[in-house]
Amino acid sequence: MSAVRGPIVAAFALSLALPFATARAADPDPDIARLGQRLQAIDTDPQRNAFAAYERLQARQAVQTLQTAKRKQKPLALQIARIRVETAEIASRTESSGAELQRLEIERGELLVEASRRDAERARAESERLRIEARIQAEETARLREAVQAESRNREEAEGLLDTVAGSEAEKLRLAREREAELARREAELTAGGPLPGDAAPKPAAKPKPKPKPKPKPVRR
Repeated sequence: MSAVRGPIVAAFALSLALPFATARAADPDPDIARLGQRLQAIDTDPQRNAFAAYERLQARQAVQTLQTAKRKQKPLALQIARIRVETAEIASRTESSGAELQRLEIERGELLVEASRRDAERARAESERLRIEARIQAEETARLREAVQAESRNREEAEGLLDTVAGSEAEKLRLAREREAELARREAELTAGGPLPGDAAPKPAAKPKPKPKPKPKPVRR
């Protein structure tokens, strides 16, 4: 039906002026005038004038038939014209609503596609953000691990150095105490008039060695 909409619209557009021009020439029929106004309301409505072309053509033909009908045929022709006009009104509203519904469905689909695209972009952005945060966290963890290991090595080296220094200082202290004790002992002996520690004691006189006894000569027989 939509394929013939263009030619039909052109056809009944041309037929629009003729019936009502004839009606204006004679005494106007109020029924025809009302039906014509209802059809004209469809024609001037931008939301409906592109729809129900076939039904509107049938309604105009029915109004034309009503204009030319004889007195006895007027009631039936009026009833048919009213039905045709009402059908055109309902069809135009229905097709207009369907087209609007289809437009809204298309718009809704486009919005859903756009929303899905934006959701996908947000998901990708969130995934990238989490990946970067995970990488930064891993790098920070590795850096902290290296710092802890370096601190542990430095602490072990410092403890070893402290042990070495402490051992050296302890040895120095021990030697100093020994020297102090030695000096105190020497001072005590010097005060007592005895030999100083480290002085050589007088050696006793050497005893004369005994002469060896002569060996007895063997007796000859």
